[in-house]
Amino acid sequence: MTDAFAESSVGAMTKAALIAGLIALVVSVPATPRPSAGDEGGNPNQPPEHAEPYPNLATGKNRKERRESFDLGPQMQRGVPARALLEQRRRLDAALAAIEPQRPGVIDAYVVTIALDSDPVFAREAREAGRVLARRYGAEGRTLTLAGPDGARDDRPQGSIEALLVSLARIAELMDSEEDVLVLYTTSHGLDLGLAYHYGDTGYGVLSPARFKSVLEELGIKRRLLILSACYSGVFVGPLGSDNTAILTAAASNRTSFGCEADNDWTFYGDALINNALRQPQSLEAAAGQAVNLIAKWEAERRLLASLPQTRIGGQAKVWLSDLDARAPSTATQPVGRPAIGE
Repeated sequence: MTDAFAESSVGAMTKAALIAGLIALVVSVPATPRPSAGDEGGNPNQPPEHAEPYPNLATGKNRKERRESFDLGPQMQRGVPARALLEQRRRLDAALAAIEPQRPGVIDAYVVTIALDSDPVFAREAREAGRVLARRYGAEGRTLTLAGPDGARDDRPQGSIEALLVSLARIAELMDSEEDVLVLYTTSHGLDLGLAYHYGDTGYGVLSPARFKSVLEELGIKRRLLILSACYSGVFVGPLGSDNTAILTAAASNRTSFGCEADNDWTFYGDALINNALRQPQSLEAAAGQAVNLIAKWEAERRLLASLPQTRIGGQAKVWLSDLDARAPSTATQPVGRPAIGE
């Protein structure tokens, strides 16, 4: 392990811990200002960085009530130009209009990948995850990627909690809830309250396990493969687990995950699971095991506290997963991008 890499990994962990502290403790701690996207060579595809303190999104008279208020899924936008709002609305409307309806008698996979943070590592990961999962599950025409600019391109609707929920509502209209499967991949920072939405200094929010569960139940999405790449993402396993759910998370409920430095192409979990294991002609369960072993090896080599990725596959989920796994191409594809563990 190089000292530089160790410091970088710890830095990413500290950033995630800072977000968690700001929200969970409901305090505002000034962040160190960093250059804005416009200062970095004028690249229009460079995403905005985080320079301002994370705002207080909680409501309530005491700490207990404030923490419980996050189960409502708060989201805030501030200072977004009106034309930018219109552009994002048009992009999302066009993407949703292009999703194809289900085919009777076929278990169709509807793939959604989303980056919930403007750090470009998440946008890069969400984009490639969409391609890998669409190929694996034959979901061309039924795949949606929500990801902001990644330094090289800005051609998709941006990820946000609202965009995710609207997208799921549209997919619920198109799919047969008794037959088809939602395949969701999220990548972002996380905290013990859930997934953190953080876009530059204009977008903030938290998607809690309780809120996510209520949305899936409201929409009647029964069959779901949920892959959540974020620190503390294990908090979703208990609330979202069911006989008809396969849920994989990058970390246990009390552990951070690694590799989320903004300049990376992959997080540890995304690289291990999406960029390596799911490119192979093997079952999801085998791929999850391969990813867990890879991550454990990388963390041990760098003397990092184990993230302990979680996998829970319900009994009924194993039945329809066998059908989806059978569609996996018989030939593997090669990993792309810079490995999360560095060259």
